[in-house]
Amino acid sequence: MHQNLLTTGQMTRQDLDDIIALSARLKKERGKHTEKPLAEKSIGMIFSKSSTRTRVSFEVGIRELGGSSIYLDQSQLQVGRGESLADTARVLSRYLHAVIIRTYEHEDLVEFAKHSHIPVINALTNDYHPCQVLTDLFTIYEYSETFKDVKLTYIGDGASNMANSLILAAKLAGLKLTISSPEQYQPDQELLEENFGKDNHVWQVAPQKAVEGAEFIYTDVWVSMGFEDEKSDRKKLLQPYQLNMKLLDLAAANARIMHCLPAHRGEEITDEVMDCPKSIVFDQAENRLHVQKAILTLMLGNKN
Repeated sequence: MHQNLLTTGQMTRQDLDDIIALSARLKKERGKHTEKPLAEKSIGMIFSKSSTRTRVSFEVGIRELGGSSIYLDQSQLQVGRGESLADTARVLSRYLHAVIIRTYEHEDLVEFAKHSHIPVINALTNDYHPCQVLTDLFTIYEYSETFKDVKLTYIGDGASNMANSLILAAKLAGLKLTISSPEQYQPDQELLEENFGKDNHVWQVAPQKAVEGAEFIYTDVWVSMGFEDEKSDRKKLLQPYQLNMKLLDLAAANARIMHCLPAHRGEEITDEVMDCPKSIVFDQAENRLHVQKAILTLMLGNKN
């Protein structure tokens, strides 16, 4: 793999295959394997956004791999008092073996990685969420055992970090991706063109049309962290994109429901859909642990 994981756009298909294979093995052998690929290694976790799944899964994963994690609240670092990202990266590179960053501006992550001499992993920015989307691919593969001809439909905010990440991931894996959103929250057209060409048909305004034949239907919160001031407008514009049973009935009979969590039940997804037998939402949540352990092992440890 590349030294850093900032987006899946840096990855090759072989990287993806390696992550899927190792994630499956680590999941199967959890609690039984004795390998400690992160032994004697310290991993810093710099978070400026709140977190449940990301923080817990990374801390548990690092511990299970034999390493030590150090949680660093960005507001309590000197960077919060004016020290440059470049200097912070240079200093932390002398202490740690890798840094996991969860922040707002993707450009800040890129700037940090530019001056870091150790691996940098993106644990979420406003633009991308590679650890989540790699987990999504692993989860899809668990159920389909292939990516070929698999149709994934994402419904909601098409300009979100998950929509951006799914565009890159679909290109990497060879999935058939459809994104359904209102025009005000349409996907990044430049990103779509770069990955699917000018004549792509990835974006679909009508959610009813978008879910036709979909084997996996994915949604996310309408108001992501950092966009709270747009809450009223977002809820009004995205209400027609709620994932409910009426919409689910238009998808493939074997369709599975995905959500990266946290879910705002009654907004982007109903309780009935979230808790139905077709939901694999909590499989996704569990798989964050296994996939991130695979990422850490491939980036910092050995592959055996």
